[in-house]
Amino acid sequence: QVQLVESGGGLVQTGGSLRLSCTASGSIFNINQMGWYRQAPGKQRDFLATITSGGGTYYADSVKGRFSISRDNARGKSTLYLQMNSLKPEDTAVYYCLCSHVSGDYWGQGTQVTVSS
Repeated sequence: QVQLVESGGGLVQTGGSLRLSCTASGSIFNINQMGWYRQAPGKQRDFLATITSGGGTYYADSVKGRFSISRDNARGKSTLYLQMNSLKPEDTAVYYCLCSHVSGDYWGQGTQVTVSS
């Protein structure tokens, strides 16, 4: 099993940047891949980006070229990042990390990102 803790959300102006973090602890060596999703009010949760255990990355068209996913393993933890640049008001949502582990899928608690116009 793993435990996930997200951080890094906040309020930013249009065109600004934020970096989200999701730290996984526990059985991190059995993580298959990790990713980011977001959910705006009244909408479904949408895929944004994923990174495989081999370092391969995949992005939704809506964020390709603006968002960058990365992962760092150190000191018994695995931290997932989402660097978000050129933010737009339509990027406003709660952002969630997802950890696909051999024991199942785990979601972070979510972090609010608000982009003001």
